[in-house]
Amino acid sequence: MMHTVHLIRRGAEIFVGVLMACMFLTFILQITIRYTARLSWIAEAVPLLDPSRYGWTLEFCLLLWIWIIFVGCAFVVRDEDHVTFDMISGHVRPGLRRWFIILGGLAIAIGLAASILPTWDKFYILRLKKTATLSGLFGDWIRMRDIYSVYMLFLVVATLRSAWEVWRAIRGHVPAPGDGIAGPEA
Repeated sequence: MMHTVHLIRRGAEIFVGVLMACMFLTFILQITIRYTARLSWIAEAVPLLDPSRYGWTLEFCLLLWIWIIFVGCAFVVRDEDHVTFDMISGHVRPGLRRWFIILGGLAIAIGLAASILPTWDKFYILRLKKTATLSGLFGDWIRMRDIYSVYMLFLVVATLRSAWEVWRAIRGHVPAPGDGIAGPEA
């Protein structure tokens, strides 16, 4: 099981890295086009650098950013990497900390699970909406639903991760305060 989780996390890290590289290259393309757009002779000499052909770059960067955030949060970011407010839970006995983990994890899992169906309903509407500029890059088939579909994946995975932490706490696993976090002496 842990090997499978490691492989999924590693695959997600590679996927997010590729998306970040694509986003960076698109950003460099935007800069190049922006600074050559004032020189009309460049567009005439090199039609590929005609600025009117690159309206899609902004929307493409936004698409990549959305996917980086939600795939990263679902698979790459570890629990100990999250910002937590543990001023109270870090100073109570393990039995009470266990209840904090259970109740907090249940609240998150239930809240995220409760939002899955309403989100799915909204996606039904988004299947009709086209993107403003990405059809020039991908063709006419891409819809807003396709861009935001990663959010459904995030909801399901984050719900399962919270439920898993609750299950671990019920079975007796209670991390000590600061587990997995490098302190100032590191």
